[in-house]
Amino acid sequence: MGVVASGLLLAGCGAGPSQVGTAAVVDGQVTTIDEVQGLIDKALKEQPYAQQLAAQHKLDLVGREIVRQQLLHAVVQKAAQKEGLVADQATISAALSQGDPLAGEMPESLAQDQPAAVTQLVQRTRDHREALTDAYLEQQLAVKYLPKLSVTLDYIVIGGPSADGQAPSIDPADSKAEALAKAQTYAADPAAVQGDVAKGEQAGVGEPLAALASPADAGSVLFGSEPNTVMAFQPNPSQLPTEWLVAIVKQRSTDKPVSTDQPQQPTPDQIGAIGVRMLQPYLSQVDYKINPRYGVWDTVGMDLAANANSFQGLLLPVRGSAPAQQ
Repeated sequence: MGVVASGLLLAGCGAGPSQVGTAAVVDGQVTTIDEVQGLIDKALKEQPYAQQLAAQHKLDLVGREIVRQQLLHAVVQKAAQKEGLVADQATISAALSQGDPLAGEMPESLAQDQPAAVTQLVQRTRDHREALTDAYLEQQLAVKYLPKLSVTLDYIVIGGPSADGQAPSIDPADSKAEALAKAQTYAADPAAVQGDVAKGEQAGVGEPLAALASPADAGSVLFGSEPNTVMAFQPNPSQLPTEWLVAIVKQRSTDKPVSTDQPQQPTPDQIGAIGVRMLQPYLSQVDYKINPRYGVWDTVGMDLAANANSFQGLLLPVRGSAPAQQ
């Protein structure tokens, strides 16, 4: 039950549906604005945390998360079908009957991490069996791929701490602009990273990275993107707000066990994040449209951003390759 109950992360997407009153259309299944509002009203009635968000004028976060989870419900079903994964309904039933982990008021301790808190708030508001089944399948994806998942990268770190751990004297906005510009440069000319290495920048070429050796990174866009994708994102924005990683995925392997000298035991939250990230390749197999009032899909964050200016990073194809998923 502990595995089922942990790491309930999910996501959302794209361009706006034309029907008046429609929040989202996912594989032909319509979710109305009234249905989203009904879940928000249910959260307000049952959850003090939702009432706190209302007092802070942040209920838009709840609506966005409801739509996000509606989309990823469809994506995880698609992924499970393709991967041959089936949720153990006996385990789900046991979790529900022996102390439903999504029942009751959300603990105040969870409110310290607002994104995670909003995610669980919506989990507690929607159908619990469906929510736990989605989480179970995501975690099975993580367990399946973690031992076999590796990538090879060319990269540069922008705005990172110096070798002695000192924070750089650079404005976060400047490091972001530099990183996004560098991603454009690498997409146009991937060999440019070699010049940055030669100049002594904090950069590397052909760097192998195994998910087992770095489960904290395995839930990031580094491990969900196909070869010939350039990305710019913040590995740890809360603790290192100026640091950006710009990387080119040269290879991505998922078909054989990866040998590593220092395997790390992932936490339940990391397993949840990895499971969500393994849904990234399946997004293109789901036909979805999202009303812009609920945001714009951001693949880097596997989330709905309020608008394109709120994206957590940038994905670009190397010139001449297939388009990167944005």
